[in-house]
Amino acid sequence: MSGHHVLLAAGEGNSVSLRGTEVIFKVRGDQADGASCLEFAAAPGFDTGFHVHGKLEETFYVLEGEFQLSAGDQVRRAQPGSVMFVPPGVPHCFSNPTDAPARLLLVMSPSGFDRYFTELAEILACSGPPDSEAIAALRRKYDTEQLSSLLAR
Repeated sequence: MSGHHVLLAAGEGNSVSLRGTEVIFKVRGDQADGASCLEFAAAPGFDTGFHVHGKLEETFYVLEGEFQLSAGDQVRRAQPGSVMFVPPGVPHCFSNPTDAPARLLLVMSPSGFDRYFTELAEILACSGPPDSEAIAALRRKYDTEQLSSLLAR
């Protein structure tokens, strides 16, 4: 960890593209021991599919638009101000089921999972259908068990 504070204005932060969905890094794992923080600018149709983490906990806070948030057996169409906390071991997913972009803040603890999105963006930058074997290996590397199929978007 660098030991330095982070202060960003609206719109600031490095970002990567996940084929139309932008992930903006607000606090990276190399900047903090406790948690990473990302902003998702989710394209219409974005969907993580159900997955579970063994050690990672996540907090989702809807900023703009509408998301479908699911954890365990609960499903909610979430408006701005809605929050979902997911402890380790709980199956969950989030998606943008609408025809408009949507934004949410994602806080992940412990820090470091943000690197997953950088590596995923590299895989998705290749032309053609996503490399499902590379994505599966990446998910295993980052404490993620995919429970439902992912559709190529």
